[in-house]
This record gives sequence, C-alpha cells and structure tokens, in this order.
Amino acid sequence: MLDKLKKIWQVLRKPSVHFSLGFLTLGGFVAGVIFWGGFNTALEATNQEAFCISCHEMENNVYEELKTTIHFTNRSGVRATCPDCHVPHNWTDKIARKMQASKEVWGKIFGTINTRDKFEAKRRELAEHEWARLKANDSLECRNCHNFDYMDFTRQSTRASNMHSTSLASGEKTCIDCHKGIAHHLPDMKGVEGF
Repeated sequence: MLDKLKKIWQVLRKPSVHFSLGFLTLGGFVAGVIFWGGFNTALEATNQEAFCISCHEMENNVYEELKTTIHFTNRSGVRATCPDCHVPHNWTDKIARKMQASKEVWGKIFGTINTRDKFEAKRRELAEHEWARLKANDSLECRNCHNFDYMDFTRQSTRASNMHSTSLASGEKTCIDCHKGIAHHLPDMKGVEGF
C-alpha cells in the first residue's frame, strides 16, 4: 500500500502534461469548494439580525423603533428581522444588495451616523434611498412574506381592500408607496406629496 502511494506521489510531482492538468483540476475543484463554503458562511453570518444590530447606530436607532411595530411582535408570532426586509432572498439579488451595503460599511467606518443627531440629520436621505430601492424592485422583500395572491380582502378594512384590489392589482403601485413608516419612524416629510 505504501509503495502505491509513493508511485502516485511521484506521478503527481512529475511535470507530465496529463497528470499535471488532472492535479490542477482536482486541486482547483477542492479549493473552489472550500472558497464557496467560506463565502456562503460569511454571507449568511452577515445576514443575521445579530450582525445588523452589532453596531450601536442600528441598535440604538432603527432597531428600537422596530421593537414597537407589528413586524416585531404580533398575534401570530411571526417576526420579521432586519434581513427579511432589507436583503432579498434570491441569491443574485442578495449579492447585489450586499455590494450596495458596502457603502453602509463605509459610513460606519467614518462615523457618518454614529450619533443620534447625525442619524436624524440623514434619516430622510437614508429612508428615500431605501424607498427607491423597494420601489425599483416592486417591494420584493415585502412580497417574500406578503403574497398578493393570498390576501383575503374580506378580512381587510374597506380602505385597504379597495387599495389592494385596485392599485396593486393594476401594477400602478407597490407596497412601499403606501406603507412607508411601517417598521421605522418616518423622517420629516414636509414638502412631500401625500403627507
């Protein structure tokens, strides 16, 4: 057995055209699996609420606001976490969102919103970025939990039923058009139509 292993090792060490390519292919495959596993592990680790609120900017501002909403505590016990609303579930969309989030990391490093006053000063800008993102993707993150096809209009208020059955069905509006401030306090909306 030891002789066979020595022969295999000698063949793999030789600069032979056929075996070197095979070795590189196998080595590349193994390295790719290890890289992919590590990448996905890191991706999922950064897609947890504990990671999101690990910086005091999020924990002391928006997370405190979330705790007072129906998305945090409700009669059915289903709870939305930060990634549920701010990170798409589809892999390609998730990667694109993570690349956008690198700007948020930059802001963390340079203290863009590291105090309550700085956060409040940028609240509207941050909210408008998020609203525009949700508008552009047809409120994809909302629709991961709230499926329009399964809404029971008879159990909704008259106003909600009318809006859902007309605006959403026609494609004129998306969730975020009417549900701004559903999980976080609204910024100062002076000068914005409809507020």
